[in-house]
Amino acid sequence: MLIKKVPLYYVLLAFALPSVICLIGYNYFINRINKTNTEVVVKDNSCGLNIKRLSGYQFIKPLLYAEPTCESINLTQYKPSIESVINENKLNGNITTASVYLREFSTAQWIAINEEEQYSPGSLMKIPELIAYYKMKEKDPGILDKKIVFDHVRVTDKSTTFNSKQIELGKSYTIRELLDYMIVYSDNNATILLNENIDKNTFVKVFTDIGLQAPDFKASSYPMTANNFSIFLKELYNASYLGPDDSEKCLSLLNKSVFKEGLVSGLPSNCEVSHKFGEGGFNNAPQFSESAIVYCGRKPYILTVMTKGNEMKKLPKVISEISKKVYEIMNEI
Repeated sequence: MLIKKVPLYYVLLAFALPSVICLIGYNYFINRINKTNTEVVVKDNSCGLNIKRLSGYQFIKPLLYAEPTCESINLTQYKPSIESVINENKLNGNITTASVYLREFSTAQWIAINEEEQYSPGSLMKIPELIAYYKMKEKDPGILDKKIVFDHVRVTDKSTTFNSKQIELGKSYTIRELLDYMIVYSDNNATILLNENIDKNTFVKVFTDIGLQAPDFKASSYPMTANNFSIFLKELYNASYLGPDDSEKCLSLLNKSVFKEGLVSGLPSNCEVSHKFGEGGFNNAPQFSESAIVYCGRKPYILTVMTKGNEMKKLPKVISEISKKVYEIMNEI
């Protein structure tokens, strides 16, 4: 039997060829994946992130928030329906202008309307004051049990339209009780006592730590946009500035607010809402704002609405209408 000799290079080629084909195929596949991944990354990062970290530590920089710098494409399509509510109320003379900030938590999508307009937040400033007292508690655990006597009425030049329960003259209250009155009933007498006992440096840091301008204690107001004010509620929801327990207590207190004429009235009655309202401006040019975390529906979201008008009592109704429209949107997306 004759055996035909096969050249050695044929043998080597027979073994090498499948490997070469596999290698070419693998490289092609990987290049396709890398190309696709590169395209996705570029698309996702085209917006960018606004990242804020807490300083003051040697080895860590806690993350306070990381927000997309541009509005959500998905939510932007709904802006005209919100703007139509605003424009209709402008035509009816109920408001002169309004701003809206909406942000849902699951994917950090957000939109804003008239986002550069500034407002006098009024009693909305009670939220950073609440945060400041719980920040003080971290260094002095007994601070909330300190008692203060309401010994005389302080004279102020501010009048309020929407009043509720107030502390009583001659009685003493713990700071914890005063915080309850300040947030749940928006009591200005309780707030004044708290103002007199707050650590001003801590209060200022509540603003500067998150990248906002330091408040001027001599100024009559602290103008803010709806976008900027919403940062305080983001911090509480994320427990990124206070610890989880204290953040939970703050939002639980805001959930007990007795004011129901604005944002809450535009929602189903079974909604859980942590919110605060504020009156600002002057008698002939009033401003009314409300900021909330709404927990009902498909996903929790922040809604902050700030308005200006000619008659204070008309402004909460406008916020109610905007709140209703936003709720419909958030249950549609």
